[in-house]
Amino acid sequence: MNTSLAVLGMGGGEMVLVFAAILVLFGAKKIPEFAKGLGQGIKEFKKASREVTDEINSAANEAAAPPPPARPPPPPAPAAESNPPSTVPRT
Repeated sequence: MNTSLAVLGMGGGEMVLVFAAILVLFGAKKIPEFAKGLGQGIKEFKKASREVTDEINSAANEAAAPPPPARPPPPPAPAAESNPPSTVPRT
């Protein structure tokens, strides 16, 4: 038994009957339009899914990227003289 038919719970004859009913209800001209619309919908869904996946991946890559290196500290100021200036009186 074909697995796709088993999933739907229909045999081959029942599937042919359903397809014939669809053909009678919608007509031969409408079925290709429905199929085209369905194909475009699937295409748009895949595109949106791909964009979301790419956005998630880019956000994860940005978060995983190491931060830029820190700036080196400024050089120390020249050391003050050990002797106090002569203009300041000593007590």
